[in-house]
Amino acid sequence: MDNNILLRIEDLKVHFLTDRGKVTAVDGVSFSVAPKEIIGIVGESGCGKSVMVQSILRLLEHTEAVKYSGQILYDNKNILESPLSDIRKIRGNDISIIFQDPQTSLNPVYTVGNQIDEVQILHKKVSEAEARKRSIELLHLTGIKDPKQCVKQYPFELSGGMQQRAMIAMALACEPKLLIADEPTTALDVTIQAQILDLIVEINERMGMAVLFITHDLGVVSEICTSVKVMYLGQIVEETKTDMLFERPLHPYTQGLIKSIPRFDGNREDKLNVIEGVVPSLYDVPKGCRFSTRCPYADEKCILEEPPLMETDDINHRVKCWYYKEVEQGLRVKEEGEKPNV
Repeated sequence: MDNNILLRIEDLKVHFLTDRGKVTAVDGVSFSVAPKEIIGIVGESGCGKSVMVQSILRLLEHTEAVKYSGQILYDNKNILESPLSDIRKIRGNDISIIFQDPQTSLNPVYTVGNQIDEVQILHKKVSEAEARKRSIELLHLTGIKDPKQCVKQYPFELSGGMQQRAMIAMALACEPKLLIADEPTTALDVTIQAQILDLIVEINERMGMAVLFITHDLGVVSEICTSVKVMYLGQIVEETKTDMLFERPLHPYTQGLIKSIPRFDGNREDKLNVIEGVVPSLYDVPKGCRFSTRCPYADEKCILEEPPLMETDDINHRVKCWYYKEVEQGLRVKEEGEKPNV
């Protein structure tokens, strides 16, 4: 694998076996992660973001109901084919994850210090004293004012913001090469959210680690991410550099997401734009373009034929839409009660 590529995902599919049959939550996702970059993964709930990133560490294998296909290549090995003993050496060491709800991620019967210490003792083979010293340093790094007291406290004694900082400290304990942040600021107020985002960017720059940042918030993406993958119903429908995504969104779904960002410079009576409809059930995936059931521009071709993820005339900008050029130019304007003209 290219030395400039830290992790490569190739045609990843994640299937769940249910009482109603097999469903595919992630369907043919491919991309690579380079050192130091921050990649934003965006899309509505149910689009497969969390399933995809948790598959990198095979965190979904607590039952036999999940099956994988494709490749996740790290250190010239396919994670999906590696024994779990090898995966455990990677988890928390080379690749770490911050979950969106620290209250359910931190163990309530152990102190914060015990939990951060354990990661280091397991992976770095350091003494308890060395681990505790490092844990205090990490909590200080995340902005906790009294880290010596914090290591003695249980999670329920901390605020939501402090709990999330403790989770970040735990994720950074072994100086990972890749940090997965799965909506790490969802439950936090805006002030703490801004502090956590600043912290992630600072650590990214200081430690040189790559970050996969999963979020619903395109405003956050615009502030911290170097590139973006837009997911819809288990697939990437658009990917490009962050600036390009906002300057030239090509997929109707991406355009809808951007238009849905609240604005504070307009008329107070302006209605917030919404994308009509909901993400379809995995039991009833549309035959053609997966966004066709909600797209204002869809025609018969969109309904019957699934488009590939196509290269555009911009470098590293790909989009999964038959008519992205026409949509961008505003040529596909749908009048009420009429089908759009192509």
